[in-house]
Amino acid sequence: MGIFDRFRGAISKSSQATNEAYNKLVYRYIGNNLISSTENDDTYINKGYRFNSTIYSLVNLLSKTASTIPFQVYEVKNDNELKRYKSLTSGIYDSSSLLNSKIVHKKALVQVDDTELHQILDRPNPSQSYTSWIQEIVAFGSLTGNRYIYGIAPETGQNTGKFQELYVLPSQVVEIHSGGLMKPVKEYTLEYNGTYKIPAELICHIKNYNPYYDGSGSHLYGMSPLKAGLRSMDANNEALTTGVKYLQNQTARGMLVSDEGDITESQAKQLKDKFRNTYQGSNNAGDVIITPKKLSWVNFGLNASDLSLIEQYNATIKDLCNIYNIPVQLLNNTDSATYNNMKEAKKALYQNAVIPEMVKIREELNRWLTPKYGDKLYIDFDFSAIPELQEETEKIVGQMSQSWWLTPNEKRAAMNYGVDEEADKMNQYYIPANLLPLDPSSDIDDIADLIEEQKMQKTEVRGMNDVFTTIREARDRAEQMGGSGYHQHLHDGNTVYMPFETHEEYEAAKEGRLDEYYTDRASEEDHMDFDDALYEMYDMELKAPKISANMETALRNKVDDHNEKYGDDPAKRATYSMLARSFVRGIGAYRTNPSSVRPNVSNEQQWALGRVNGLLYALRSGRFRSTAYDTDLLPEAHSLSSKKEVENKKYDNYPQGATNNAQRVLDWDDKYELRGKMGTDTGWARARQLAARRPLSQSDVNEIYSFLRRHEQNAEIAEEFRGTPWNDKGYVMYNAWGGRAMLSFVERNRSANQDD
Repeated sequence: MGIFDRFRGAISKSSQATNEAYNKLVYRYIGNNLISSTENDDTYINKGYRFNSTIYSLVNLLSKTASTIPFQVYEVKNDNELKRYKSLTSGIYDSSSLLNSKIVHKKALVQVDDTELHQILDRPNPSQSYTSWIQEIVAFGSLTGNRYIYGIAPETGQNTGKFQELYVLPSQVVEIHSGGLMKPVKEYTLEYNGTYKIPAELICHIKNYNPYYDGSGSHLYGMSPLKAGLRSMDANNEALTTGVKYLQNQTARGMLVSDEGDITESQAKQLKDKFRNTYQGSNNAGDVIITPKKLSWVNFGLNASDLSLIEQYNATIKDLCNIYNIPVQLLNNTDSATYNNMKEAKKALYQNAVIPEMVKIREELNRWLTPKYGDKLYIDFDFSAIPELQEETEKIVGQMSQSWWLTPNEKRAAMNYGVDEEADKMNQYYIPANLLPLDPSSDIDDIADLIEEQKMQKTEVRGMNDVFTTIREARDRAEQMGGSGYHQHLHDGNTVYMPFETHEEYEAAKEGRLDEYYTDRASEEDHMDFDDALYEMYDMELKAPKISANMETALRNKVDDHNEKYGDDPAKRATYSMLARSFVRGIGAYRTNPSSVRPNVSNEQQWALGRVNGLLYALRSGRFRSTAYDTDLLPEAHSLSSKKEVENKKYDNYPQGATNNAQRVLDWDDKYELRGKMGTDTGWARARQLAARRPLSQSDVNEIYSFLRRHEQNAEIAEEFRGTPWNDKGYVMYNAWGGRAMLSFVERNRSANQDD
């Protein structure tokens, strides 16, 4: 797809044009003219935000709180999971939805760094940061029900259509101009020091729901929350105004009447002026009135308590808080006895007001802004960073501790601790011991072992050393003693289990002569040859280890024992070469990744022998006890063998984020002439391959995996190059090979003979 095609697709996705058949149904009087709004936005701003302290406090609380939620840019890797994530974050954000949304988020999106979207959102325009920019969006929406974002993009050049600056327009002076039934929203006009017309494609109009359809298109404007709360706002203003007047007049409303006869109009005016100047106002409260004439007072006013001004004022505050879904306690209203927990009030502020507002903005930005920078990019807000929602974390921990259907890495991801990529067992499922699988394909011997383990606790048989009631305990003890396997005996009519595959092997290990035992069983001193693929485990520096004679004999005996039971089936037949290569790989894994070795393993041969035993188990049962490995060593007829895979398989579904990373490196090269200063010809060729989205071969995937794993320390920009990332050689070439976005892909798709 060319640049023009991508740009045209982005425009169509963000277009606001609706179908003509629909337009004929809802518009009766629309033409090529200005669409008038039924809203009085000036009133909401001048008599609301600028005049009413309650509305000022509510709007500021909402907008400033929303601005504290950080944004991030992701690449979509699963559209269906993304739909689930949107659904989970669109309702009330409680502990259940928080847990589920985190898990689904990891399946749907993968984080990307340093994109053009990051740059424009971090600094939307030269005069604003992200914080003040998002505050304006939320504030205008809270007051008028409309938010207008104006994007300015170059009209020519390679960045045509990509916004370089984003501005929030004052919604009270923006009007919609129709183009008729074919295009109800043709352009927007800004009535401010003149009339300015802006094409609809350059405006992102985020509006509140407006149910008022009158055929003229007035529903195209959003409805302000203060439209429904106008009377509450007026009552709040009047209550406060009236209270001020009563304070000034000391609640005095009445008339002075002369008891000595009528007074002239001039005398009455003089008397009123003297009374006002001498006795009214808070400074004269309680003063004594002395007059030479005999006067009487006729009262026709009510005092402040009779009018219940305070009660009315508080009632209007509660109404306005309800309109904005903000707990009244956050306005320092202490009269409420049903909701005095401030932590709960702050949590409700996020759940009922802030998060729904940010979700609305998120969806509109992803409709209008994101497609201009890539088909698979997605803007999201990190709601898990909200401090008031961290209390939900304790509930999540309790839920996840009982959620055995989640792997430890999935739990770590949900808790924002990151995935442990070094330990393979973190990607396995740990099922409680009281649950028994009912898979009909399970090996009957394994099911029998599980049943036996359910009956008895893992304890030694009393009075006997290294004799256990379960197979698992016997196997674990064998590993502690430097070997593997188990054998069984009858004791008091019950089956018991001991370490190692034979009792002779156990006795040798107990006496510390296990190596001598293997040597005695050896028949020849020979070594095997290894193919070049084995050397990939050792960074091309270490030589592949040789197998000692006693270990070779032990492996050949394992082959004989296995084939005696299963050798008639070609899919299950073992060979010495198969076990020897698996053993060598185990040695390599032990040396290159010692952090993954369990504490009870004392040497590399013990670790490698356990790997061999696991491969034999998979060979005979058709499944691995945990993560699959060495599948390229299994016979081609075996159900788990990877030998059936075609070596020339092509991968063209790698992440768009990897392409973006490579293209960014090539753009830096065009601008700063980096080639020759850093990297190799292979690295620059790889960047061109990924930027052009040319298919990858299996060997390409393996090479990319090897490079990215060796250079993971370059995934972050060095501190001294924060402002000039193109000067960080390691960071540049790491992204030339696809960067973080590519690493997870190649990890999943590397060939089976690539070992950790």
